[in-house]
Amino acid sequence: MRIAFFADIHANQEAFEACLQDAQARGHDQKVVLGDIIGYGPDPLWCTQTVMALQQEGALVLRGNHDAALEEGTDQMNDVARKALDWTQQQLSDHEKNYLTSLPLQHRDEERLYVHANAWAPALWDYINGPREAERSMRLTEARLTFCGHTHVPKLYFMSAQRPAAEFTPVTGKSIPLSPLRHYLIVVGSVGQPRDAVSAAAWGLYDTVKRDYVQYRVTYDIETTAKKIRAAHLPERLAKRLFVGG
Repeated sequence: MRIAFFADIHANQEAFEACLQDAQARGHDQKVVLGDIIGYGPDPLWCTQTVMALQQEGALVLRGNHDAALEEGTDQMNDVARKALDWTQQQLSDHEKNYLTSLPLQHRDEERLYVHANAWAPALWDYINGPREAERSMRLTEARLTFCGHTHVPKLYFMSAQRPAAEFTPVTGKSIPLSPLRHYLIVVGSVGQPRDAVSAAAWGLYDTVKRDYVQYRVTYDIETTAKKIRAAHLPERLAKRLFVGG
C-alpha cells in the first residue's frame, strides 16, 4: 500500500490542490491528513470541505493545534496566529468547526502511528525540533514508524535499540529505505506554509511493501495565495513568508 501524507495545510488552497494533483499523478492507495487544516491561510472553508470530502472517500484525518484552537482558544498562540484564527472563526459554520474540533489526536495503523505533534502528549502540542524530542516520542510508543507534522520542516529521525536518535534531512524525490531494525519518526513538512527556506509545498509518500519513504516538493501559485491573504486583511507577514519558505 502506498500512503500519501499531508500536514499543515493551513488554509492554502493553491498549495493543497498542487499537492493533491501531484499525489494523484504519482499514485497512492490512501491519504492521511496530519492536522492543521486551517489557520494562517485565506481559504479555510475550501480546505476544510475538501478534507471532509476526502475523509468520505477513505482518508484518515487528524486534529492539529490550529484546528483545536477553534474550541480551546488562542491564548497559547502568537499575535499573527491569533489574528488569523479570529478571522477564520468568521469564515466557518458550526458544522465545519465541529468537524475540525472533533477530529482524533492520533491514530494507530499496524506498525504506524499518525499524530500531529508528538507521541508523548498529543494534546499539549509540544514540538519535535531535534533528536532529543524525537527519541522521547519514539520511546513512548510501540509503533515502529511515527508520522507527524507541526514543525513545518521535513525531517527524518531514526533510532536503533541501543543507540540514541539521529536525524536526516530528506532529499526531494529520493527514496529512503526504512530498516525493520530501527524506529523512525518522519516529519512530513507543510503543505501550506513551509518553514525550511523552500517555498514549494511539501507532502510525503510511504510504501508499506517496499518499506521506503519519499519526500516530495511541489511549486504552486504563491502569488494568488498572497493576494487572497492581503484581500482578507490578514497580517502581511503571512503573505511574505510564503515566498521565502520561512
